Amino acid sequence: MIMNPFHEHQSLLSRRHFFGKTAAGAGVAALGSLLDQDLVAADDPFQPKGVMKEFHQPPKAKRVIYLFQSGAPSQQDLFDPKPMLNKHFGEELGDHIEMTQRVTGMTAGQSSFPMAGSIYQFNKHGESGTEISELLPHIGSIADDICLVRSMHTEAINHDPAITFFQTGHQLPGRPSIGSWLSYGLGSANDNLPTFVAMASRGTGRPSCQPLYDRLWGSAFIPTQHAGVKFMGTGDPVLYLKNPAGFDAKARRRMLDDLAELNEQKLEDFGDPEINTRIQSYEMAYRMQTSVPELTDISDEPEHVLEMYGPDVKTRGTYAYNCLMARRMAERDVRFIQLYHMGWDQHSNLQVQLPGQCRDADQASAALVKDLKQRGMLDDTLVVWGGEFGRTSYCQGKLTRESYGRDHHPRCFSMWMAGGGIRPGMTYGSTDEYCYNIVENPVHVHDLHATMLHQMGINHEKLTYRFQGRYFRLTDVHGHVVKDILAPASMG
Repeated sequence: MIMNPFHEHQSLLSRRHFFGKTAAGAGVAALGSLLDQDLVAADDPFQPKGVMKEFHQPPKAKRVIYLFQSGAPSQQDLFDPKPMLNKHFGEELGDHIEMTQRVTGMTAGQSSFPMAGSIYQFNKHGESGTEISELLPHIGSIADDICLVRSMHTEAINHDPAITFFQTGHQLPGRPSIGSWLSYGLGSANDNLPTFVAMASRGTGRPSCQPLYDRLWGSAFIPTQHAGVKFMGTGDPVLYLKNPAGFDAKARRRMLDDLAELNEQKLEDFGDPEINTRIQSYEMAYRMQTSVPELTDISDEPEHVLEMYGPDVKTRGTYAYNCLMARRMAERDVRFIQLYHMGWDQHSNLQVQLPGQCRDADQASAALVKDLKQRGMLDDTLVVWGGEFGRTSYCQGKLTRESYGRDHHPRCFSMWMAGGGIRPGMTYGSTDEYCYNIVENPVHVHDLHATMLHQMGINHEKLTYRFQGRYFRLTDVHGHVVKDILAPASMG
C-alpha cells in the first residue's frame, strides 16, 4: 500500500480549498464526518480505516498486546532447560563448542568463560508438557494456551539497538514503530482513544536499568498522528489532558474551534499533512478528557479479577496495573497496546535479581491471557511476550555455585505468543545442548514482525511508505511468516 506525498499534497490543497470556500466551511465537513460515522456505526470497527482500504488476507487478530520485557530475560533460567550446563558446571564453554558469537565489551576482557547452569528447576506443564522454570509458575499454568518459541535470534548485541530493532525493524533510530505501521495501515477502531498506546514499568530485578526513549513508540517519517500515546505511571494518565485551572469545558471547546480554524487556513495555504495531524491531535485530546478517566477507573472491576492480576494491580505504574489496563484498552478497541517492563538485565547476582523480576511479571502476564480467554477475547487478541536478545551460557564475572550472571547473547533466545490465531500448546524451534546455537527452525526479528502483521490481515511486503525516494516497510527487504506456529485456520 503506497502513498505518494506529492499527490497527497495536491489532494489536501484541493479538499481544504473546497471546504474553506464553501459557505459553511469546515463546520459542514466536521458535521458530515460525524454523520458518516453514524451511518456506518453498525459496521465492524476493526475494518481498515487507514491507508489500506481492505485487508490483504483475512485477519485472525483484531488487536495486539505486546509485553516487551526490556533487558533480555535469561532463557536458560526460564524457558530453555539445559542439563549439560549443570553437568559441565565451571568448565570452559570453548572446550565444548566453537564460540563464534562476538562478545560485548563487558566480557571481552575475560580470560575464562565458564559454563553456568541454572539453579532453578524446570517443570512440565499442561497437556503439552511444556517445560518452564519454577520462577514462572503462573505462566506455566497457561502452557496449553501459548506457543513457546525457543529459536529467536537477532544481530544486535547491545540493548539500545536491539530494543530499537524489535520495535521498528531497524537497529538505528529513525524508523516507524510497529504500532505506528498498524495505525497507518488500519486506522483507528475507537475514535475516543488512541490507536496505539505505550506504557512502561520498572521492575524490581534491576532498578538501575537501561532507559527507554519515546522514539521507540514514535512514527518517524510516517505522519505523527500514528505515533504511540504514552500513558503515564504517575500523575495524569496522559500529559496535558486536563483543562488549565479556571478554564472550563466550554472555553476549551471554543479555543479548539478557533485554533482549528486557524490551522485550517494554514493547511489551505501550505498543504502540510502535519497541520492536519495537529488538528486531529487536539480533537483526540478533547475526546480523551472523557474516555481516559473512564478507562482508568478500575472501581468496576470485580475483586476476583483484581486478585488474579496480583497484589500490585491497584498501584499505578506497576506491570500488573498496566496488564489490567491493556485488557481494558483491548475491550475498548485499541489496536496496538505496548507494555515495556524494565529490569531483566542480570549481568551479576542473577540469583537475587531474577526471582524478583519474575514475581513482577509472572502472575500478571498469565492473568492477562486468562482474563482475555474467559471474556472470549483471546481468539482475536495476539499477545506477544519477550525481550530484545538472550543471555550467555557462560558466566560474566566470578562464578560460584550460589552466584552467577549472564552477558548478552543474540544468537538464540526464547519468546512466547498466545491467541490471535497462533497455535496453542506447542514449543517451536530448539537450541543446542549448550544453548549457544539454534539447531532447528530459526525465527528472526523480521519473521516475528511479518507474522504479527499477517495475523492482523496485513501482507508485510505490501504495507509501504515512500520517504526520501525509497519505499520503506517494517521488515525492510526481509521476513517470512512463520506458518508452522499458526493455527490451521490462520494458514491462509
